[in-house]
Amino acid sequence: MVNAERSERQAVIGAGVPVGRTAAARIALWLLAAFLGARQIALVLRSPPGERLIELENWIGPLGVLQVRGSLYDGGEFSGTPFTGLVLKPLRQSAEHSLGVFWTFGTLFLVALIGFIAARALPAPVTRRAALLGAPVAIVLMMLSLPVRDTLHLGQTSIIPVLLVLAGCFTVRGERLSGVLIGIGAALQPTVLLFAPLLWCTGRRRAAVSTAGTFAAATALAWAAMPQDSWTYWVHHLAGAGLGGAPAQVSNQSLHGALLRLGLAGPAETAVFLALGAAVAYLGLRRAVRYARDGQLLLAVALTGCVAVAVSPTAWQHQLLWLLLAAVGRVGIKAANRLVWPAAVVVVMTLPAEVILLDRQILVPLRDNLLLLTALAAACAVPFLTRTSPYFREPVPTAYAAPADARWRRIPLLPLWRRALTRPNLLLELLLIRVFYAAYSQVRLAATAGRAEAEAHGRQILDLERALFLDIEYWLNHLVARTPWLEAAMNFYYTSFHFTVPLVILAVLYRRRPADYRWARSALGLTTVLGLAGFWLYPLAPPRLMPGLGFVDTIHGAQDFTRPDYGAMTALTNQYAAMPSLHFGWSLWCGLVALLLARRWWLKALGLLHPALTLVVIVGTANHWILDAAGGALVVGAGFLIVYVLSGPRRTKEPEPLSSVPEASIRTPS
Repeated sequence: MVNAERSERQAVIGAGVPVGRTAAARIALWLLAAFLGARQIALVLRSPPGERLIELENWIGPLGVLQVRGSLYDGGEFSGTPFTGLVLKPLRQSAEHSLGVFWTFGTLFLVALIGFIAARALPAPVTRRAALLGAPVAIVLMMLSLPVRDTLHLGQTSIIPVLLVLAGCFTVRGERLSGVLIGIGAALQPTVLLFAPLLWCTGRRRAAVSTAGTFAAATALAWAAMPQDSWTYWVHHLAGAGLGGAPAQVSNQSLHGALLRLGLAGPAETAVFLALGAAVAYLGLRRAVRYARDGQLLLAVALTGCVAVAVSPTAWQHQLLWLLLAAVGRVGIKAANRLVWPAAVVVVMTLPAEVILLDRQILVPLRDNLLLLTALAAACAVPFLTRTSPYFREPVPTAYAAPADARWRRIPLLPLWRRALTRPNLLLELLLIRVFYAAYSQVRLAATAGRAEAEAHGRQILDLERALFLDIEYWLNHLVARTPWLEAAMNFYYTSFHFTVPLVILAVLYRRRPADYRWARSALGLTTVLGLAGFWLYPLAPPRLMPGLGFVDTIHGAQDFTRPDYGAMTALTNQYAAMPSLHFGWSLWCGLVALLLARRWWLKALGLLHPALTLVVIVGTANHWILDAAGGALVVGAGFLIVYVLSGPRRTKEPEPLSSVPEASIRTPS
């Protein structure tokens, strides 16, 4: 099966030599992979001894569990199998620093091997571009993933079973040797034994028997060498359940950990866990077998690994690399939907759950189990396309409009940035918006400066406004402060409409004007990025944080200016991110979009009224200077200008009518 798939792949990618953009992208990706590897090495080796390779230190350090006499599990620091301890014991005589260097470089080398094997195992047909970029893309994504970063930081062995399984399935010749490698992986991580049923059901029965035999032999060897530890691990702790920390903590992304976090305990939790684990194992392995028979063995391996994660008593974050391999599955009949699944997997595997989901109490169960839920979805629910589907090779193409003529000859600068007429995938857009806003919040929070510098810039702005006769902030702020109803209305407008109005406009455009949604969303994103640059380059104290000027903070209340560290940053926001004003900038974006796209005059007027009211509110509440709004207007104009220069005019020619695509059933294994 593997040889037949490899021949088909070679027939697809064999001709031609890559040139142009593909070669440039390949070089850039390899440079990025090298940079990430060097950065990880520097982070690990420059960290103090007590903050790097923590698990490795707990195992083989001077007071590690492999150094002292007695059971491996007495101190609660060791959670591996007895066979793992048997393998690691020869390393206890190594010098700590030299072993740390060797371990770090060795881990990176293993990551590179996994990337090469995974790239070569992509299901046929594989385009020349995918074949050339597969290995560097896989290595970069793994270097950015949470499991590999945790493995490098902790000094864990969790990627070794992944490498052994991939090598056994895709690189070695002979079923017996393949089974030996996978069996050793199972001896290191027992749930890897689930690959034996996959091998058996896909016709590789010698490999399945060899896997089970190697696992049994390795486990028996550990029993003979360390009978007390083997009894503790396999009998007393039921295959390691409860070792290595409390199983209810968030880092345990297994069904057992999720049930404990939901409040179940005791025999009831055990019964539910066993029942759910059996159901997940049956359904997940059944789907994996079907995809393997379909010629997508890498996807089948990834789904089996996801099953192993779910049914294990403990599946720590550094053991979840299987989930990243599931990104190779193809989902969706439309080209616009093809990136949704891999993008979701990459985001979940590279960003903390707190960044992906909002900090709301109702979302805590989802946030605490996000990795597990993604693994369960991959194993049991996501409708991956089979190779027999007519859409596996050629999804339904996206309809593009022909670009309209621009006033300048060299515009658009990026003709490939074509105007799509169909609406983008909603899940992908929501994911993009959430991740972008989380990154914006973090960068805004990090763009800090000293209080003296921010107040000096505030005095510069005030002096300039006085020279231009624009300094109305004090008068308007005190008018608002002594008018209770006006103060309440402005406080409500400031705290409510900043996010609500842009989101409503984006939702309306997405539903009714998808082509216009794309350029409007891009303009808003570029505006925000330019605003962040302003926060970095020119930290500015708003009027409410200028001591001695008498401004009244109508929203936050009286401020204590005697605190020496007052202006550094609060826990929620950067108080000196005032220039440019994105409150005004986003509202002006709303007004311009309404002016350009609304069909009724009163909607245009209402849209333009929003930035006018926002200007009055941000000044009246002492949150911004007048010139902050001018800065906001500049970044909005620059955002629209960049979109125009890169993609051309907003108005486009209508495309030629497309022939209707015949409907066809999608075969997806249940």
